[in-house]
Amino acid sequence: MKSVTILLVDDDPVILKFVAANLKIRGFNVITAENGETALTILEKTIPDLVLLDLLMPKLDGMEVCRRIREWSSMPIIILTAVGEPSKMIELLHLGADDYITKPFGIDELMARVKSILRRESAKVAKRSLVLSGGELKVNLNERHVTVGEREVSLTPTEYNILRLLGLNAGKVLSHEMLLSKIWGPENSKEMELLRVYIARLRNKLEDNPKAPKYIVTKPRIGYCLQGLQPRDLAETHL
Repeated sequence: MKSVTILLVDDDPVILKFVAANLKIRGFNVITAENGETALTILEKTIPDLVLLDLLMPKLDGMEVCRRIREWSSMPIIILTAVGEPSKMIELLHLGADDYITKPFGIDELMARVKSILRRESAKVAKRSLVLSGGELKVNLNERHVTVGEREVSLTPTEYNILRLLGLNAGKVLSHEMLLSKIWGPENSKEMELLRVYIARLRNKLEDNPKAPKYIVTKPRIGYCLQGLQPRDLAETHL
């Protein structure tokens, strides 16, 4: 069973320590951040399964962090807030938060909400089409099957893992650090040349013109983006 990683963001060290300890006891992997800036830095390198996000933080508050996350990701977000006004909660939900819990809260209530959101997300992923196509390129992430036109493309496990990560985030820019950390581990998050070599290999196998790629596109000084592919209904694909 895949372990679940939760990013916990709160500027109160007591709450941070207490909630993190209780999550770990229940088998979750926990990454902590004491402010919004640190949380966004972590998210450049790691994609958690869920974010627990304090609302009232100095400088970059939870509302702004939520807004920035929603610019590139639909990962589940639960807001931790001492503000109970209905208008503020409605604003947060419109902004993209999946749920909120008002401080002070009991750990059992928090766990119930976390598990509910994770079940909902798991159901969404199960229904999501993992077949992408565009032009001559077709990628079936369910069956690990890739074709260019009528030609089946053979990928190494590492090449496939990179393509899968890009495919699951198609249209979004993934930073160099995030790709390196997810594929090779956090200790290799600075090995840019390693990533460039594998991206070049993928382009050679997938692109008509690897020197002018139309699928795996470089975003200078940031990372890479898989573009030009759209989800397809599994019933419509012949992969």
